[in-house]
Amino acid sequence: MHDPRVPRHRSLETVENFAGTFTALGQLAYDGAQVSANVIDLRTSRVLVSIDDRIVLPTASVGKILLLIEVSARLTAREFSGYGILDKTPRDAVGDSGVWQHLQAPALPVSDLATMVGATSDNLATNVLLRQVGLAAVRARTESLGLMRTALLDLVRDTRGPDDAPQLSVGSTAELAWLFGALARSEIVDPLTSQRVMGWLSLNSDLSMVASAFGLDPLSHRGVDHGTLLVNKTGSDVGVRSEAGALRGTRSSLAYAVSVQFDDDSLSKRLRVMDAMRTIGLDLLEYVH
Repeated sequence: MHDPRVPRHRSLETVENFAGTFTALGQLAYDGAQVSANVIDLRTSRVLVSIDDRIVLPTASVGKILLLIEVSARLTAREFSGYGILDKTPRDAVGDSGVWQHLQAPALPVSDLATMVGATSDNLATNVLLRQVGLAAVRARTESLGLMRTALLDLVRDTRGPDDAPQLSVGSTAELAWLFGALARSEIVDPLTSQRVMGWLSLNSDLSMVASAFGLDPLSHRGVDHGTLLVNKTGSDVGVRSEAGALRGTRSSLAYAVSVQFDDDSLSKRLRVMDAMRTIGLDLLEYVH
């Protein structure tokens, strides 16, 4: 059981110490994990948490945000239609996250595929979209945004061979928190592009990590619930847990990113990581309310 937490009533000018966050991540680091976190107040642009936030760690599916930005920018520029139909092919086939692999539909519109990526981190939809826009274009877009330590490295694969990128994506939490803050302010490419990406990500059904502390319905949280509004993206792989998002409460709003790389050789180690991420979420929730 978790010990009762005493609310830290504060004014907006009070400097938060995020003691729970530092303690939780510090313990993981002491146990041998690599940890990184960054939290930014969106009202003041003040950095609230900075823990090894420049190092590059695997971020699993978090890097799919970069694909969604490229797709949204092309829709805004009318380089292709959101109603354009894309077929799935045998070379796109991949398992794990997503629902399209379980559906009979052989083809879906571009916008529907992006929606599936935002809602369920759909791997098959990701690969089909990547085949359409090209990994090189995603990389170019990423660089144009000034992101130097964050990248989508490859398509999604069931297994990674010696000639494949070792990770689906990597990133620094400083850049990922900045990216979510810029999306929340509608500053990525242009307002329409940013708002479309935030709309897709607002459907994300994975609230198992940092967002597990927010008390939201994983399947329905697009609107404000008890004064709380969340948009986030998560990434999970063996030994990797990562999350980035934007959180608004009744008093303030923030952007955050947390990544942990750990030795995933026992359930107890994995659960310690998940507990630490929830602890971070409790600190974030207290700050915005």
